[in-house]
Amino acid sequence: MAGKVFFSVTMSLDGFMAPDPEPVELVFSPEGQSDPRVQRWQSKWSELQAWAFPLRFFRQNLKFGDDGEEGLDNDIARATYERTGVSVMGKRMFDAGEPSWPEEAPFHTPVFVLTHTRREPWERPGGTTFHFVNDGIESALDQAREVAGDRDVRIAGGAETIQEYLDSGLIDEFSVTLAPVLFGTGIRLFDHVDPDRIALEQVRADASSRVTHLTYTAGKR
Repeated sequence: MAGKVFFSVTMSLDGFMAPDPEPVELVFSPEGQSDPRVQRWQSKWSELQAWAFPLRFFRQNLKFGDDGEEGLDNDIARATYERTGVSVMGKRMFDAGEPSWPEEAPFHTPVFVLTHTRREPWERPGGTTFHFVNDGIESALDQAREVAGDRDVRIAGGAETIQEYLDSGLIDEFSVTLAPVLFGTGIRLFDHVDPDRIALEQVRADASSRVTHLTYTAGKR
């Protein structure tokens, strides 16, 4: 039995899943660290994701140590990881992650990267191998499903990639973690998605002291 195709993201209360984009080469350059634009981006991103940093699973997965908080948020983060057999991501997310992920990338599964160029698979310690797909989102998903077997395929991001899959009717389920922050501007989760093509049904709502986790099924109208 094939698994589900899903995504899971953190979103601000006013609908943004990331701050306004800054050039990747600036964000991760030494000179960029003193740039006010980069500092503001990093501050907003850290505020959005603050709920995850103390979690025991998060710290273990990134080799920060075996300590950390247990509880609802930790259980949800761990369950999301454990259900994922394969991830799919866009080139911008990969470009941002390549210089910032540790040598043992945090996925520990195959990852299919949407790109317009050819590149040989890139194998990392710990079970993560990046495969580069240059013939579209459906091809990437077909390859991901074949590898995932009966486990789920996670559309990891970024926003444009999630929107393409959602608008094409290829998402079965998704979870949004609502963080108590306001961005005002940034990258909206549901931009470029045709609401007349998608029918949603809420299946779960779980609230912790920090965030609220909402889960929906997605179908075609």
